[in-house]
Amino acid sequence: MFRQFGTIGTEIFGGTGTAEPAIARSGQLDELVALEGLGRPRSFVRDAEIYSEGDRADCWFKVISGTVRICKLMADGRRHIAEFFYAGDCFGLDSDVQRAFAAEAVGEVMVMRFSRAATERLIDEQPGLARRLFDMTMRSLAHAQTRLLMLGRMTAPERVASFLLELAERRDVRRAIDVPMSRSDIADYLGLTIETVCRVLSAMKRDGAIAIPNPHRIEICDRNALEALIEA
Repeated sequence: MFRQFGTIGTEIFGGTGTAEPAIARSGQLDELVALEGLGRPRSFVRDAEIYSEGDRADCWFKVISGTVRICKLMADGRRHIAEFFYAGDCFGLDSDVQRAFAAEAVGEVMVMRFSRAATERLIDEQPGLARRLFDMTMRSLAHAQTRLLMLGRMTAPERVASFLLELAERRDVRRAIDVPMSRSDIADYLGLTIETVCRVLSAMKRDGAIAIPNPHRIEICDRNALEALIEA
């Protein structure tokens, strides 16, 4: 059953922990504790590879701290970033036997590594886990569809506004956003050039929609303006 899941997933254990009481009441806590017990901690320094494209997909990961980027180097030398993962997110649930993308640490990262074979054995023993993994994958597919729309139909300002609001939502903040990735990372994620990303951010700052205290912190000053950009 594990082999049927998609490429990327998030928040298999509830992420921020807000779902823990409901999990305990539903009798699923023992399943999650057993799954957590399979994990082995690993740490990575900035820009280190967690796994490479072409590696065997014999494990998956949960981010404990830091940010992970999933990326691919194209034949013409360009880099495509498919996704960013933050604390509480899970990644590396590839359906193929080999990795189609590489995973890298954006900064210092701590992850839990889970054996794929051990996870499959645990699912056989506790089938309820399969439903949680399936739900996780469905959320991931929905997010992937949204990204396809963004890259295929949105203008540069719309893409940057969408990214900022997405980042705020995933980091569970309303105003001040920690931005661990570089402008180059953002450009490769949005399918833009770094010059375009910087120009759009500067325009948003000039218009009062955002403030940029430092390169790794952006404050949302006018959420309605960003949302209006996307809706337009």
